[in-house]
Amino acid sequence: MNRLLIRLATIASVGGLLMKPAAAQVSPTTPNAAQVRITQGPEIELARDSLTIVRWTTNNPGGSPVHFGVVRYGTNPDRLDRTAKSPVRLNPSHAATLFRVRIEGLKAGITYYYTVESEGADGTSDRVKSSIRHFAIAQP
Repeated sequence: MNRLLIRLATIASVGGLLMKPAAAQVSPTTPNAAQVRITQGPEIELARDSLTIVRWTTNNPGGSPVHFGVVRYGTNPDRLDRTAKSPVRLNPSHAATLFRVRIEGLKAGITYYYTVESEGADGTSDRVKSSIRHFAIAQP
């Protein structure tokens, strides 16, 4: 039995299975899109005082594998002074990217105004921004 285990370990180490750690898989960078466009939305997926989710789709912006959906919002359409961000990993084989951003701590009965955009992991804008929209959270 011991000879069999030693033999299996020797075969595995010669094949590189036991001696080399697996290399980390690096996500490929997608070529930058000539022009990023919002193709769907933005729209409110969920609106509660404990959690609001804003959703929109763009063509694949390309660039760094990690991007951020950014929602700028506030109670005055001329002063969107709050920001919420959520990361998303781009899939180079997909033509579109779905962004979903969580906003927490809003109050019922108040109208909120918002606009959406996206940016690469380094903070560089994808040069796309929605018009200003609004929503209100219903009173319980």
